[in-house]
Amino acid sequence: MSLHNLTPAEGSIKKGKRIARGEGSGKGGTATRGHNGQKSRSGYSKKVGFEGGQMPLQRRVPKFGFTNINRIEYQGINLDKLQSLVDNGQLKDTVNLEILISNRLVGKNDLVKILGRGELKSKLTISAHKFTATAKAAIEAAGGEAITL
Repeated sequence: MSLHNLTPAEGSIKKGKRIARGEGSGKGGTATRGHNGQKSRSGYSKKVGFEGGQMPLQRRVPKFGFTNINRIEYQGINLDKLQSLVDNGQLKDTVNLEILISNRLVGKNDLVKILGRGELKSKLTISAHKFTATAKAAIEAAGGEAITL
């Protein structure tokens, strides 16, 4: 045992300064809170979003319109996109959610709506949650089938 490897016993040294315990401690008087002001008082707590009396951001930003909490969002896929996948050889004769997810057209939790932009030349059996009237007509005109989930 040498002087360089002596250590105090476990638990004998307290961690941190004791504040507000007199001037001799070096942390007396204001107890590290600074001089005067709201933050130096006991019981101080800041409200969420408080900006020192300035008009808070949440109240400055204009608010208008209406958001329907019951709205159902669909991920739209147009017929021209499906036709381009058929042309590239990525689709055969059936289109369902698994195929659309694997081709990264929709996410696994998305609801799918087939839209009528473009033309469909190939005969496809398409399963989706919704179809527009023009899309359904185009699918059936090409000899395919539109199955609503």
